[in-house]
Amino acid sequence: MAKKTVYVIGAGASYEASLPTGNELKERIAGLLDMRFEMNTQKSGDYEIQQALRQHTKEDRSLKLLNSYLHECRHISANMPLAISIDNFIDSERGNENLALCGKLAIIKSILKAEKNSTLYLDRQRSERGFNFSSLENTWYLSFFRTLTENCNKEDLTSRFENITLIIFNYDRCIEHFLLHALMSYYRVDVQQASALIDSLEIIHPYGTVGSLEWQDRTSTTTIEFGGELHVSRLIDYANRIRTFTEGAHSEYMNRLIRSMLFTERLIFLGFAFHRLNMDLIGGETTEKYENPNKVECFATAYETSKSDQVSIQNSINHLYSNPISTNIENTTCAQFFQDYSRSLGYSQ
Repeated sequence: MAKKTVYVIGAGASYEASLPTGNELKERIAGLLDMRFEMNTQKSGDYEIQQALRQHTKEDRSLKLLNSYLHECRHISANMPLAISIDNFIDSERGNENLALCGKLAIIKSILKAEKNSTLYLDRQRSERGFNFSSLENTWYLSFFRTLTENCNKEDLTSRFENITLIIFNYDRCIEHFLLHALMSYYRVDVQQASALIDSLEIIHPYGTVGSLEWQDRTSTTTIEFGGELHVSRLIDYANRIRTFTEGAHSEYMNRLIRSMLFTERLIFLGFAFHRLNMDLIGGETTEKYENPNKVECFATAYETSKSDQVSIQNSINHLYSNPISTNIENTTCAQFFQDYSRSLGYSQ
């Protein structure tokens, strides 16, 4: 039987598909929220975010509330260079719901645009050949798929996938989007069959996503294709889907996350920054350590980190469990990591 495995995935993993790092996301958000006007004409900042806020406050004809939102936008923009991340900055003003909404609107716009500009984007109108997997050759996605499907035919995928949990701290849908097209192509299955296989995986986005992909939840009122564009009137609805770590994880996810962490045999961190609040969430948001009956092997990327920081990361990981765990931390990219640990991360019996 395949080892029970938990992948914890951060922004560094999506970066290999040309999505922004934390610093790049901050820069984009700063540009979107730099709301400047001359003679009632908008000179900078994102017009659609401004219009969304205008619709959100339309009952206030004095424009006092709108101006307060625009002030929060400029405040976020001016302070992005000082912040560790947009989530950290929102956390610095806990309870300021107006500031949080402005930040979330910029996150939604930034992530959807990043999906569209990524190497994972499929332009259905221009592409006749379908998904271009060769464009992902220098990323971890292909190695990840090979690992998941090693020595596994279509009929055996479900039982293997049932032992795998993906805890994804990103708002994007890169992994789900990639897996759908990879499964359809490799195993020659249709959308319904591929989505049913993906449903066998335990996929947890603690802070939500920019929207459900159309094949994921056809009943959702907030579905949008990968890299899609939202109408101004919908931006607020989609912004309310996501949470920052100030607000904590969606409660319905925590029991699933804790159950996976309790019984995993392998814990794999990919492109994760090991921020304290996120590590607390992985730990079940309590001071108690997990008592895992299994021997846990941990593997982690810590790209461009010092030896000192790697020791700190290892201590954070060890703090998750009461029982000793074997930890392997490498200063490497996710793609290189899969090459270096191909046997350790694999499922071949």
